[in-house]
Amino acid sequence: MTGRAVGLIGLGVMGQNLALNFQNHGYSIAVYNRTEQKTRDFIANHPEIMGTYSYSDFLNALDRPRKIFLMVTAGSAVDATISRLERLLSPADVVMDGGNSFFQDTERRSGELSKLGVHYLGVGVSGGEEGALKGPCIMVGGAKEGYEQVKEMLSRIAAQADGPCCQLLGPRGAGHYVKMVHNGIEYAIIQVIAEAYDLLIRAARMNVRKVQAVFQDWNEGDLNSFLMEIAAEVLNKYDQETKRPLVSVILDRAKQKGTGKWTSQNAMDLGVPTPTIDAAVSSRNLSGLKDERVNASKLLKPPKSAKIQQPKFVRMLRAAVQASIIVSYAQGFHLMRVASQEYGYNIPFAEVARIWKGGCIIRAKILNPIDKACRANSRLENLMVDKQFAKMLTALEKDWRQLVRAGKEHVTPIAAMNASLDYYDGYRSTVLPANLIQALRDRFGAHGYERTDKPGQFHTNWTT
Repeated sequence: MTGRAVGLIGLGVMGQNLALNFQNHGYSIAVYNRTEQKTRDFIANHPEIMGTYSYSDFLNALDRPRKIFLMVTAGSAVDATISRLERLLSPADVVMDGGNSFFQDTERRSGELSKLGVHYLGVGVSGGEEGALKGPCIMVGGAKEGYEQVKEMLSRIAAQADGPCCQLLGPRGAGHYVKMVHNGIEYAIIQVIAEAYDLLIRAARMNVRKVQAVFQDWNEGDLNSFLMEIAAEVLNKYDQETKRPLVSVILDRAKQKGTGKWTSQNAMDLGVPTPTIDAAVSSRNLSGLKDERVNASKLLKPPKSAKIQQPKFVRMLRAAVQASIIVSYAQGFHLMRVASQEYGYNIPFAEVARIWKGGCIIRAKILNPIDKACRANSRLENLMVDKQFAKMLTALEKDWRQLVRAGKEHVTPIAAMNASLDYYDGYRSTVLPANLIQALRDRFGAHGYERTDKPGQFHTNWTT
């Protein structure tokens, strides 16, 4: 009896949609879920897919070498699943972890399974529920030998934009690393869009319907992106119970799953500044202090602010949003460049930009010039020093700077836009006040300092 081409473990919504995606592209598939009833319910609706109820039955149902896709919760659940599988696996089998696993966990698992001759691929999947069904962006890390076995099927189920949005991005944890940075950029852009919404509501005193029109207009130009598109879509949704815009009855307390935090933590480990991403993570943490914020608002009264001219303000805001989004990508690509060297990934950055054009959450028009910049200069240190992006940022700067000033005057927190401008100003500064920092560290801790006029490490007895 012919076995199934691929097996999938984990029938959450993403797992179910990926299973259907494989099936829709002509790949016979067997599935397994820890909760039997979920498998039975899924198979009842999709009888062409084979349900299994033990790991041994699942593995026996697959063609050899077996191709197994894991869609289980990142962390201990992945380790537990691998522990149950590994004693039943054979050399040359391919295990693909499609969850948001931390890249260092993928590094460890890759090493452990390679000792058994099993190919372990860390597969970053972006696109949400809809992407999983219709075509996600697939970021793969692992050995080329393992990838070649699944390349065709992954390329067929992936989104298509200048080719399949699926690529091997390096060995071991490279795929999950790129997905982590993708999510960090996603945090930053979402925060920038949220700040734009807040400014239009609070400072420009627009209603939700007008803000929706602004976002829709922006999405038809240079700010075209999936996130801007769905921002306009979300603002156009009304609550059936209250008849008000649904966003106005949603609590202002945002949660997170940790991938943005991982990006900031790893950036700090590598000494790479990612202040816009950091600001996005901190802003979500601040949103979680809802009760404290309400209490503080009763005591810490804001000053009154003058009425603003809406057309001019919207123009300035558009510039600030565009510039902040460029800076968000710049920080992400800078981090990937340093990490690629640190971890030996040799990430193909132009291919990252290309596959991000389709399927993924941060797909956007801006990725076209990013792709072009990376192909023109494979050693580009930072997107901001690419001639085209430097020209764009220079043109946006005046309005960007005025917008940040207006945000402060109207007492509206704009952590991401402000951090983006500070990063831009700091990156192009020939001199920063780190000389004083060096002096202070030497004064209280004898840490030493460097000089501008001669090489070496120096120390001063500051109290003499």
